[in-house]
Amino acid sequence: MKRSEDVLYRIKTKFPKLSKGQKRLATYITEHYDKAVYLTASKLGKVVGVSESTVVRFAIELGYEGYPSMQRALEELVKNKLTAVQRMEVSQGRVDPERPLGSVLQMDMENIKATLENVNEQTFRDAVQAILAARRIYILGIRSCSVLANFLGFYMNLIQENTRLISTNSASETFEQMLTISEEDVIICISFPRYSKRTVRAAEFAKSRGAKVVSITDSDVSPLVSVSDYVLMAQSDMVSFVDSLVAPLSLINALILALSEANSADIAKSLDTLENIWREYDVYDSHSTEGSVYGTPLP
Repeated sequence: MKRSEDVLYRIKTKFPKLSKGQKRLATYITEHYDKAVYLTASKLGKVVGVSESTVVRFAIELGYEGYPSMQRALEELVKNKLTAVQRMEVSQGRVDPERPLGSVLQMDMENIKATLENVNEQTFRDAVQAILAARRIYILGIRSCSVLANFLGFYMNLIQENTRLISTNSASETFEQMLTISEEDVIICISFPRYSKRTVRAAEFAKSRGAKVVSITDSDVSPLVSVSDYVLMAQSDMVSFVDSLVAPLSLINALILALSEANSADIAKSLDTLENIWREYDVYDSHSTEGSVYGTPLP
């Protein structure tokens, strides 16, 4: 995020010219951004002791179209700064305790919808071409993102034999596995709030060696953006201390499909061979439907 887009920087810059009520808002947000981030304009006004219209005028005075756009900017600012406990606190009220399943599924659907509306399809296509042209493909995701990295790595190994899923047991081990990365290679880095420093350092290292960097992340404030050649955005949101990674997984599914379509004939042969191996070594339950790795019968 550019400094001029930072909510707190805008507040600091505009503070001398704000009205008395707006200064109270500015002070509260500066000191309690972790609490203000999920308050509606009406609730924020009540907490500070000003009218809802004052809150809206305050957002406009800072250069936003209205309160919702200021709130989104504030959310982007704080999402990587909150501790696990703070994430629980600020998320209270977003999930209906009487229907947690419906609440969470609704938020996940909204994340997928937001991803669909904001994804850059040309960047997606360019990233696919870069991956297809690479000598080697490295995949890295740490902590909660390791689930996404392992999922992508599992399927990429079936369709691209030059794939390397980077083990993340230690920082030194991460870089040791990238020792020979070069300008002929691509690294796919996956990181969502709270962003992993090691993932960012790995992307920087790969970039310094001339490799193409494809990042799967959530917004322009992600530290991966500045070191990436291709940025694939997927909406992620907090559900208490848990990360919502449904939209990122959907984007990864699309990436796998796009890559497999480019080599469909070779992949079909490989999957057919794998099916014989899986049957021979009794990999899957004999009562399950026989078919490809995607769960559909092979021709």
